[in-house]
Amino acid sequence: MSKPAAEPKRRNRAVGVAEALGGTLDPILKKRGFASRDILDRWTSIAPAPFDTATFPDRLAWPRGERKAEGATLYLRCAPGHALAAAHEGPRIAAAVNRYFGYLLVNEVRLSAEPFSPRSGAPEDKEHKPSEATEAQVDGALAQIKDDDLRGALRALGHAVLSRSDKKAG
Repeated sequence: MSKPAAEPKRRNRAVGVAEALGGTLDPILKKRGFASRDILDRWTSIAPAPFDTATFPDRLAWPRGERKAEGATLYLRCAPGHALAAAHEGPRIAAAVNRYFGYLLVNEVRLSAEPFSPRSGAPEDKEHKPSEATEAQVDGALAQIKDDDLRGALRALGHAVLSRSDKKAG
């Protein structure tokens, strides 16, 4: 007789996505050698420039069978063109990681064979050309403003607001 699946723990409050999904990522991260998400979440703060944006941790490999082994091997995914520099600066990257955590976590840094995909940071600011109707509406509302700087700032604001409402309607 198999046990019925336990019902998930109910939270009588609103929770963020990170809190709700946090437990589901832990087994995957443990397979990659990470005890927590800290090194992944804070990589841009941990790694020295330019490796904070050109590399990303892939996995930690801990030595097997050695009881007094200190430190793991950190495998990094690396952007094309940065592999030689990342391999050469491995001790500096390891020192930065160890300094961040306050103990010897990484003994050596190697490059992973996995392809690098840059994380999505801030969304790219794409130029949006407002429609002719939007431009006419904004220009009509700003016709009586004499100050050129103020008119330009209000024009940009008007285009942004009206373009956003056009996107929601469409």
